[in-house]
Amino acid sequence: MRLNQKILPASSNMKEFEQFLKSPFEIGVFLELHISQLKHVNAMAKQHGKKMIYHVDMIQGLKSDDYATEYICQEYKPYGLISTKSSVILKAKQKGVIAVQRVFLIDSHALEKSYKLLERTQPDYIEVLPGAMPWMIKEVKERVNIPIFAGGLIRTADEVKSALAAGASAITTSKRDLWESSPF
Repeated sequence: MRLNQKILPASSNMKEFEQFLKSPFEIGVFLELHISQLKHVNAMAKQHGKKMIYHVDMIQGLKSDDYATEYICQEYKPYGLISTKSSVILKAKQKGVIAVQRVFLIDSHALEKSYKLLERTQPDYIEVLPGAMPWMIKEVKERVNIPIFAGGLIRTADEVKSALAAGASAITTSKRDLWESSPF
C-alpha cells in the first residue's frame, strides 16, 4: 500500500477532528477517544469521505487487545489501527486493516527490543516517536525496511522536511499549522 499523503493530521479531541474534516487530507489519525465517541466519529469521517486510523491503546473504555481489535475492525472497518501491542498489530493484519506499530526511541535497549518486535509482527508501517530525530529515522528504515511515520515533537516545516528526507513516508502531527500550511 502506497501512501500519497505526507502529513497525517492527528486529532486528540472533537474540535481538532472537526478541523481535520474540513481539511483537504483524506487520511487522519484519532489519538485519544472515548469508546462512546467511536460510532459518531466513524460516521462523521465516512460522511466526509475520510479514512481513519485509530490509536487502539488510547481508546478509553476499551482494553487494547486482539478482542478489541477484532471488534473495532468488524464494527467500524477503519482504514488503520495504531498500537504498541503485537497482538493488536497481528489481529489488524489478519482483518485486512493497515497495521501501524508504534515504537518509542528511548534508548539502545528499547530500540533493540523494538527491532525484535517488528520482526515478529511485520506491520504495514512503523510510527517512531519522537519523530524529530532524522538520523534515527534513517537508521530504523535501513534496519527494518518497513515504511515509517514520524510523530512526536515535530514542530516546524523544516523538521517535517528533515524527517521526510531521512526516509519517513509521512508525519503524524497534531500541530494544525503544519496541516494548514502544508506544501508536502
